[in-house]
Amino acid sequence: MAQNVCPVVSAEDRARLEAMIGDRNRAQKHVVRARIILHSAARLAVAEVARRAGVGRPAVWRWQRRFAEAGVEGLLRDPARGPGKPRLGDATVRRVVALACAEPPGAATHWTGRAMAKTVGISLRSVQRIWAAHKLQPHRIRTFKRSSDPAFAAKLEDIVGLYIAPPKHAIVLSIDEKSQIQALDRTQPGLPLKPGKAGTMTHDYKRHGTTTLFAALDILEGTVIGRCMPRHRHQEFLRFLNTIEQAVPAGRLSHVILDNYSPHKHPKVRAWLARHPRWIFHFTPTSGSWLNAVETFFSTLTRRRIRRGSFHSIVDLQAAINRYLDEHNQDPKPFIWTKTTHPIFAKLNHLNASVH
Repeated sequence: MAQNVCPVVSAEDRARLEAMIGDRNRAQKHVVRARIILHSAARLAVAEVARRAGVGRPAVWRWQRRFAEAGVEGLLRDPARGPGKPRLGDATVRRVVALACAEPPGAATHWTGRAMAKTVGISLRSVQRIWAAHKLQPHRIRTFKRSSDPAFAAKLEDIVGLYIAPPKHAIVLSIDEKSQIQALDRTQPGLPLKPGKAGTMTHDYKRHGTTTLFAALDILEGTVIGRCMPRHRHQEFLRFLNTIEQAVPAGRLSHVILDNYSPHKHPKVRAWLARHPRWIFHFTPTSGSWLNAVETFFSTLTRRRIRRGSFHSIVDLQAAINRYLDEHNQDPKPFIWTKTTHPIFAKLNHLNASVH
């Protein structure tokens, strides 16, 4: 079919084809086919006909043959298609769903689409459609941590109560340390973001040491008091408490939410609390760091300032953290906790029931 074809077009057929091209309500596919036949009748080469009609050469040959076989009427009918593949039966769908929810064969930890398609004897795309319809995602997994604290319920109600209904004439602080913040310096400078191209950075880096950020989030105001220190022992924690003591207005109770890290319960820290009766510690349950509001600030700090940063020294890293703290405190937003204890207990009970 590589040769040029010159179809014979009668005056009547030419008139019908030209009318099709001039009809603004005509389907565009019919107009293209009419142009193919008229250009072919003008003894143009197939490549030129394809260029003028805006189609490929196989389409030109196909509609030349159709016109020769059925005339103008053949251009108005789409070619009949053969029967498609039969739909998958319900038994096959149920088998794919059941296998996806069961352990895979061999040493694999989870099913893949290709492994499932090979096992069941269907296409990969069919497996993907079934998984999507039943919201199955074998490649994903969610982690969880159950608290073994016997006083979990009491501590949860205490901390959630401070978030939802903080005491009047008091300040509620969420305190924690973000340790081992690395001052990483990239071996080569990266390229900035451009239209159509992502920013770049080298995968290797130079280490310049670590620092620890002590932070206290004011729940009502949204401001953060932060201080970088080389280590995170009880000595550094006491110095940070003295820093907060100077910043908090006198005469106001200070309710502090913090985790069970050993320096927080050191005897010298307890002695400091005895000398400062306006300070009240509220410890989160074991494995319940998600109740500590300052963790959300640490997450934002990591994503927006540290993870993609390049720091030439510890001083450079600490200066970047301090600048971020200043920017945050210029436009603080209060921490708002909306979920009461009832849905939390319901979810945990459901988790315990599913595990057992």
